[in-house]
Amino acid sequence: MIANMFVKVEIKNLGYVSDSCEGIVEFSSEDGRTFTMNSFSSEVSYHINRFMTGDRNSIPTVYNLVEELAHQVGVELEKVEIYERGNVLRANVYFIGRNRSFTLENYRASDAVALAAFYNMPIYIDDSLLT
Repeated sequence: MIANMFVKVEIKNLGYVSDSCEGIVEFSSEDGRTFTMNSFSSEVSYHINRFMTGDRNSIPTVYNLVEELAHQVGVELEKVEIYERGNVLRANVYFIGRNRSFTLENYRASDAVALAAFYNMPIYIDDSLLT
């Protein structure tokens, strides 16, 4: 089995596909390669935008719930890694703490991106997805 190579990316553009409830986010790597992720809820796109502007508290979300649970068990988000499984984007979410570290595997990529934006933590994308 060949291990995936992941590249750190930043959110370059964020928005909605016109005339639909579909979110879209464009990522770019340090070397200028890009990847566009779409076909996810515009509500998630809305949350990513809020989190990127520093608004983490105006409405309770599942992301607030994750933050509270993480605080209770003494961990924090370290990073998320996005990859393709079949023709669907998935993500592994890495938490780290003083006494424990763990990875949650195979979650929706859009939710993982929102969580990374919430915590202002790094996002990595499988190198093979970047163009």
